[in-house]
Amino acid sequence: MTSTYRAFPQHFLWGAATAAFQIEGAYDEDGRTDSIWDTFTRVPGAIVAGDTAEVACDHYHRMPEDVALMKRLNHAAYRFSVAWPRVRPDGGAVNQKGLDFYSRLVDELLEAGMVPWPTLYHWDLPQVLEDAGGWTNRDTAHRFAEYAVSVYDALGDRVEAWTTLNEPWCSAFMGYTGGQHAPGRQEGAAGIVAAHHLLLGHGLVVDEVRRRATPDRRPQLGITLNLTVADPFDPARPADVDAARRLDGLHNRVFLDPLLRGRYADDLAADTEGMAFEGRPWSSYVHDGDLALISAPLDFLGVNFYHGDVPAALPYDAAPDELLGSRIQGPARPRTSPYPGGGFVFPRRGLPTTDRDWEIDPAALTRLLVRLHEEYAAPPIYITENGAMCDDVVVDGEVHDDARRDFIERHLHATLDAIDAGVDVRGYFVWSLLDNFEWSYGYGHRFGIVHVDYETQVRTPKGSAFWYADVIARNAVPVP
Repeated sequence: MTSTYRAFPQHFLWGAATAAFQIEGAYDEDGRTDSIWDTFTRVPGAIVAGDTAEVACDHYHRMPEDVALMKRLNHAAYRFSVAWPRVRPDGGAVNQKGLDFYSRLVDELLEAGMVPWPTLYHWDLPQVLEDAGGWTNRDTAHRFAEYAVSVYDALGDRVEAWTTLNEPWCSAFMGYTGGQHAPGRQEGAAGIVAAHHLLLGHGLVVDEVRRRATPDRRPQLGITLNLTVADPFDPARPADVDAARRLDGLHNRVFLDPLLRGRYADDLAADTEGMAFEGRPWSSYVHDGDLALISAPLDFLGVNFYHGDVPAALPYDAAPDELLGSRIQGPARPRTSPYPGGGFVFPRRGLPTTDRDWEIDPAALTRLLVRLHEEYAAPPIYITENGAMCDDVVVDGEVHDDARRDFIERHLHATLDAIDAGVDVRGYFVWSLLDNFEWSYGYGHRFGIVHVDYETQVRTPKGSAFWYADVIARNAVPVP
């Protein structure tokens, strides 16, 4: 049997993504201090098996090896994050040793002919700032801008593309409403307040960095959102239709509307009416001028996509294993809904799932990208994360992860379908380069296209890595 290929646009950017806390290790070296995730890993029951990221993939010491590996796999770009507690420990003065690591990383990438694509915040807030209120404290947005400018001033002569925040939905709602992620708070409307301050931090950074632009230094600035497609489980049940609307408001539009329209949607305000944080409605935390800063034009929008969502409104009578996520071991620490007000669950639709128990629905990615283009006139889009967790094993020095390869292949076709529909998609970063510390699930969940033996730190490219290298070389995806 022969295969044909569907080509991507010329100059399409291909790479892989990682996050500092998940891979670097060296948690207390060269001046780095605790982040909220260091603290959270010490909370009993917060992380499956009690895992920590103290060593992780030891990327801090093995960075040149990992860059060389990406080069061998044909990657043209590397999306990494900068660790705030390495660069400004305890939210204080600049730590030169921390900056030097990222300077060496950028130089190593450029020497390898790869585009450095840093993310300034991938969830590792200095613990000292959380002790002062974290993202529910407006001052944190200003501290974020100070830190970000420190990184830009050091690397901006060699780095063009900058992502301010990665998945602020997770930072805000899983961190301050549901408690699934650090700092583990479960305080209802605190998640919306945190979301606004994260967006404010984004706006402040965009403003400060653009002030530093010169004719020979033209930074490209964007943000990465983990967006979903919200469909009612039963379209004939009005309560499910309304649940999908509320989910869309609290997951997608809470970020898209202020960023791309300069306002919060009226139905978001109505859905959260009466919800207060520290005795005040969340809307009182939105100051004059905030939305103008937040809605400054973006040079690109990063989209992270793993699955869509199909909510059913409560009450919903289902056996526990009929709900998505119920077939994997989660952390022991009690958690609540990350959506303020809650009120829905996610029943199975009968679609295939990854080993993370997430439904596989590539067509939802196409729909999402088309929506961003048609409803929001989105700037150029990059798929900044997409991938699958698989229960990988090494057999005779090889990892045959056909399920991951199939997942990526189907989502690349979905991306091309969106491009064919007129959406300006300019790049794709697979998640993840390496197996790593998968947040509250520890080391049991492998997303990498490269297997990591956490005892020896041996890297073994999986079948998907070699397949992806061929896709990059051809700038095209096979069609069986």
